[in-house]
Amino acid sequence: MLKKYEKLFETIKIGSVEIKNRFAMAPMGPLGLADAEGGFNQRGIDYYTARARGGTGLIITGVTFVDNEIEEHGMPNVPCSTHNPVHFIRTAREMTERIHAYDSKIFLQLSGGFGRVTIPTNLGEYPPVAPSPIKHRWLDKTCRELTVEEIKSIIKKFGDGAYNAKRAGFDGVQIHAVHEGYLIDQFAISFFNHRTDEYGGCLENRLRFAREIVEEIKRRCGKDFPVTLRYSPKSFIKDWREGALPGEEFEEKGRDIPEGIEAAKLLVSYGYDALDVDVGSYDSWWWSHPPMYQEKGLYIPYAKIVKESVNVPILCAGRMDNPDLAIKAIDNGACDIISLGRPLLADPDLVNKLRAGKLKSIRPCLSCQEGCMGRIQEYSALNCAVNPEACREAIHSLTPALKSKTVLIAGGGVAGCEAARVLALRGHKPVVYEKRSRIGGNLLPGGTPDFKEDDLLLVAWYEETLKELGVKVNCNTELTAEMVKNSEADTVVIATGSKPKIFNLGEYNNVFTAEDVLLEKDEPGRAVIVVGGGLVGCELALWLAQKGKKVTIVEIQNKLLALNGPLCHANSEMLERLIPYKGIEVLTSSKIIKTTEKGALVDVAGDIKEICADSIVLAVGYNSERNIYEQIKYDIDDIHLIGDARKLSNIMYAIWDAYEVARNI
Repeated sequence: MLKKYEKLFETIKIGSVEIKNRFAMAPMGPLGLADAEGGFNQRGIDYYTARARGGTGLIITGVTFVDNEIEEHGMPNVPCSTHNPVHFIRTAREMTERIHAYDSKIFLQLSGGFGRVTIPTNLGEYPPVAPSPIKHRWLDKTCRELTVEEIKSIIKKFGDGAYNAKRAGFDGVQIHAVHEGYLIDQFAISFFNHRTDEYGGCLENRLRFAREIVEEIKRRCGKDFPVTLRYSPKSFIKDWREGALPGEEFEEKGRDIPEGIEAAKLLVSYGYDALDVDVGSYDSWWWSHPPMYQEKGLYIPYAKIVKESVNVPILCAGRMDNPDLAIKAIDNGACDIISLGRPLLADPDLVNKLRAGKLKSIRPCLSCQEGCMGRIQEYSALNCAVNPEACREAIHSLTPALKSKTVLIAGGGVAGCEAARVLALRGHKPVVYEKRSRIGGNLLPGGTPDFKEDDLLLVAWYEETLKELGVKVNCNTELTAEMVKNSEADTVVIATGSKPKIFNLGEYNNVFTAEDVLLEKDEPGRAVIVVGGGLVGCELALWLAQKGKKVTIVEIQNKLLALNGPLCHANSEMLERLIPYKGIEVLTSSKIIKTTEKGALVDVAGDIKEICADSIVLAVGYNSERNIYEQIKYDIDDIHLIGDARKLSNIMYAIWDAYEVARNI
């Protein structure tokens, strides 16, 4: 272990429970990890156990509902401790015993419901409830106000759920939550709570729901049974369905810091044993689910405010995967426990690797949210873009090859590197050929903006991993058909990727590709037209604007990110709002007609407009590069086409594609 990180591996207590180090697994929705009766399925058991085996001191499960009658959830989309208690206890007990074998502790996260923020794609489009008749976050509906009897029923269910969790071997529970604008948080925030009974009005009344929950659990499970709370001291709500951006001046409509401090003190006085701090709401959900456009450690200042106000342990998540940032947060008194969510999806062994000083071996999270929040939102399944084994630890585990094969891999982009890694782990002899001077493919230009730094860390991780595995990598060498035919290879994997699309704009000289501008092969000048408002074009425009350029996006579709936006809307919505906020002009339903001496004439929905610019940068997509495949596909018995060469430009699908092919060769 590196001495400077020793403090991260000290023991710490939450209530009566001692945790072996200062790392917790942050709660992430366990979509796909429940069986038909609301127990944990084998995937869920293996998933959480893998993070305990990887050294994490405290595992906090994702959300599990205590009630499915007052607010329906399309059972069993997540585990439920009250639906079939005997079955839940049986399946959960297997999991908690396995986790305890690694000297880790585990808390079950219990939810009172989503209220106005139910996500129809994964919870079902049921009649929404809330503290008051308020508008739904996503649907064109008004929520039904909960009755006092229904509130009391949910509180009792919390007691039942916690009691069942204790029987199942959980070491404590976390309440979900006075954070992110979920149902209990809606009661706590006056913007949403318009009640005039004992659950509305003053702050103490608005927190009564949260108070009676912890009191009920302590009554049922004993005062020594830890109850923690996910808590947001600030909401970042500008208005209904409108969130604020970092640095933006606005009037807070949700909970602001002064009330956040007062509420934290009250919640601790009610009996909560720790506060798990973040900020944001679903109206500003790029705070609660931070994309790469948010800075690392974004919750640290807010955790410190809460830490200085209460006398219980504070957990802090929010892009905390940098160990230097983590130890600084501990040393500065901002928090007591570092909570890692997505980084533990990417690498379940992160904590053990850090303890052993193997920082270069830690697979980085990209904060892309493609495999986690994006897939939860769209497909009700939790996974990871860079780790195909996440939530599939057993069913997608690697088996040793019966016969070791020599495998030639054309291309050292993300797909080629992943194929080489998996093949080597299984006992094959992969040989990588990359025509550039470095592996990484499109991650190299893609990782140029400072907000995409983790793309380059992934390249460095592949370089380190392939070196550790003894994989031969030939850079500055393009695999040719002749080389394949003259080799004794058993298998060939084509991962030649793609190249940017270009088109003719006449004699205008200053036309560049996004890739060449990002790699700084071409200097675009002060004023730039970016052709293409997809993900590459928008991120390029944002980067150029941050460098002080005057940028105009010309997009033929009627909106930005129309065809290839991120799966997770927290990413796409933040990016869409950052574009105008950073002064970038956007012309949709538009196309360049011709270039001029000053820049270009643009057809903007039928109107012709001249845009002055020093250069035009094309970000209009990619064409698969597969020449070698076409040349040898009839000559090689065992040949596989993967990644961008198979028109899979998304990093997640390129990695998953390569993993699936390589684990079956």
